[in-house]
Amino acid sequence: MVARDEIVAFLNEYLNINAFPDKSKNGLQVEGKEEVERIAFTVDTTLRTIERAAKARADMMIVHHGIVWGGIDYVTGITYHRLKALFDAGMNLYVAHVPLDAHPEVGNNVQLLKLLELEPKEPLGEYGGVSIGYIGEFDEPKPIEEVAQVLAEKLDTTVKTYEFGAREIRRVGAITGAGGFALEEAKRKNLDLFVLGEFTHANYLTAMDLGISVAVAGHYKTETLGVKALMPILREKFGVEVFFIDEPTGL
Repeated sequence: MVARDEIVAFLNEYLNINAFPDKSKNGLQVEGKEEVERIAFTVDTTLRTIERAAKARADMMIVHHGIVWGGIDYVTGITYHRLKALFDAGMNLYVAHVPLDAHPEVGNNVQLLKLLELEPKEPLGEYGGVSIGYIGEFDEPKPIEEVAQVLAEKLDTTVKTYEFGAREIRRVGAITGAGGFALEEAKRKNLDLFVLGEFTHANYLTAMDLGISVAVAGHYKTETLGVKALMPILREKFGVEVFFIDEPTGL
């Protein structure tokens, strides 16, 4: 058993949660048991993931997407049911949203580049005055189909490419989840390929007009990387049991 507050203090410092302007309220969102032995890691806080964590006797959930986005106005409907499930289980909920996207070691974006055996060379994706994504470079250009195939195999998903620009890829940028906000910055930084999680209609039109190639690997799948990379850190430091709850959305 480890004190919850010891784990929280470590995560707050390791993930540098106060460095990022983020409406998702990073840190301990819901307080539960004071002692922690088993930790469930997952991407989203839903009734299904809470119930699965509780059934597996988790004392804490560490997630990328929490239940507070700018604040809670009313404890009704699905908010009530999610909170009640956490309270009934006495389970702590720790959230790391933008800090887990941006982290230079276990972050989603660094981990996405590592799937391609790339090291982060430059920042990408300014968000609230800080950069959350990264750029890497292949030693030799690779066909866009080859890059997409590697991502598809390693993420176990379908990767859709939009070849509005380069077909031979050397400079690659990565922002998991909703990375479309950085399309113009990606073009300014001369990326051959921008890899992101989701791609909206507006993003499509922007990428087309910019003439930049894009690979879309799924919001959920690309954001499993950070929480999974964090698991061995907690296991080795605190000796706690850790496990991952997979609830893919297909999006």
